[in-house]
Amino acid sequence: MLSDQGKQFVYEKSQLIEVICQLRYPTILSIEANEPAEFQDTIREAFPRYLCRQEKAAPQGGEPQTVRNHNFISEDGKCKLSMTKNFIALSTMAYAGWEDFAHTLDEPLGQFIRLYKPAYFERVGLRYLNGISREKLELRDVRWNDLLQPQYLSILDDDELDEKRVGKCAVDIEMRMDERCLLKLHAGLGQVNRAVQTPEGVRQIREPETRFIFDQDLFAPGNIKLPTVMDTLDQLHAHADRVFSEAITDLLHDAMCPVEL
Repeated sequence: MLSDQGKQFVYEKSQLIEVICQLRYPTILSIEANEPAEFQDTIREAFPRYLCRQEKAAPQGGEPQTVRNHNFISEDGKCKLSMTKNFIALSTMAYAGWEDFAHTLDEPLGQFIRLYKPAYFERVGLRYLNGISREKLELRDVRWNDLLQPQYLSILDDDELDEKRVGKCAVDIEMRMDERCLLKLHAGLGQVNRAVQTPEGVRQIREPETRFIFDQDLFAPGNIKLPTVMDTLDQLHAHADRVFSEAITDLLHDAMCPVEL
């Protein structure tokens, strides 16, 4: 994250739940028709596990279709590369910083471009999903308006409000960040689902604690040429970094144990 003095930080107690990068392209039918064996061979060291899911997708203005989603998963299960005939995406639940994430994406994306030769990308997106936990940060008795800036709090910015009475409160924002980048932001109270391994398989368990969800979806639409993709992602990341840095107070910043880079 970026401070107003231009310093960069990572947090030892990061509140990130998941980070996702998705790149959409015009339909490539060979991904749907054939097993991606050659592509798997190029990335198997980093993503040794494979799973194919049949999923429903509704194209804009069209009927829902069943598509094959090829999932390539890291050994520890915390990082996943997904590929369909319309998009490739990298997601992680163990985000160690932008440079590390971009490095993890670099090789699979390069191999994808080499093998499947997309003409261009229709949408390049980057999503940061934070779930701020007062319990995990040992801030149980601290009010939300001591941790976040007023523009993201709505009624929660009222010092006289009994927060326990509020079951739902959220702010949703859509705005243009620059000439090519857009932001959709959801900020508000919510609960987090966690994937838990049980004898019957993986189950989604909802945590009882109410967190403050800070969900940034930044994207660049349009005809994005292949050589400009990483520059576009760098730009999206810079916007996300600044928005989060400006949204939190010094108290929350310190509670997450920042380490200056």
